[in-house]
Amino acid sequence: QSQVAEAGGGSVPAGGSLTRACVASGKSVNRLWMAWLRQTSGSRREGVAAMDNNGRATYSDFVKGRFTVSRDNDKHTLYLTMDRLQAAASDTYLCAACSLPCDGLWYHPLRPGEYFYWGQGTQVAVSS
Repeated sequence: QSQVAEAGGGSVPAGGSLTRACVASGKSVNRLWMAWLRQTSGSRREGVAAMDNNGRATYSDFVKGRFTVSRDNDKHTLYLTMDRLQAAASDTYLCAACSLPCDGLWYHPLRPGEYFYWGQGTQVAVSS
């Protein structure tokens, strides 16, 4: 069974950068869609960046141009580099994955309900 676990996060002043890592186990990342999502104070989850099994990335308008998702296949790890952070980005960030075929994600790559494996999430705090 596939699992994902996050590392990184923490606190950063406004304008700073953070890099998050998500390690996948139980399945090669070449067989997974993986994504980063944020969970707001009302427990609503929204996708911010996703990568399909072929390495193609999709970003939400909220993070486009500021966040970058990348993957290290040998380390089974998906990274999220968060640049020019502002206080509005403070939230809990979770990693999620779907094992192929993941039919719905080809049309809605940032939809939380399409992902089946979830990390615990870690907090990102941006101080103004």
